[in-house]
Amino acid sequence: MHNRLMTGLWRFMVGIPPYLWEKRIEKAKHKVNQATRFMSSEHRLVHHFVVREMPWIGSPIPAEMVAQYLAIPLERTTEILRDLEKRLTFLCRNDQGQVVWAYPVTVEKTPHSITFDSGEHLYAA
Repeated sequence: MHNRLMTGLWRFMVGIPPYLWEKRIEKAKHKVNQATRFMSSEHRLVHHFVVREMPWIGSPIPAEMVAQYLAIPLERTTEILRDLEKRLTFLCRNDQGQVVWAYPVTVEKTPHSITFDSGEHLYAA
């Protein structure tokens, strides 16, 4: 099934011609590249850290913790978190400035409960 896209139609699986979906993938790739163009390597590092650690910590993550673990000055970490939050795509903080939501996970209760293979329980954002 190399490079095949199938869809269900009633009781049948129907192949979708590559010329229909390959163009859509290119458009989506371009859109993602445009949306993430502002991100520096530090932005990615902070976002990946929060997403990776949120299931283990299971509670809001303060900027101080991010700064300490990544050895990035607190002022710069706070600036990065503000940048990521401002884009309304990557994360959201509570009134205390702690990260509660980092795509694709959140510590706030949503209808989308997830459990990791390692046993941690969290919610999908």
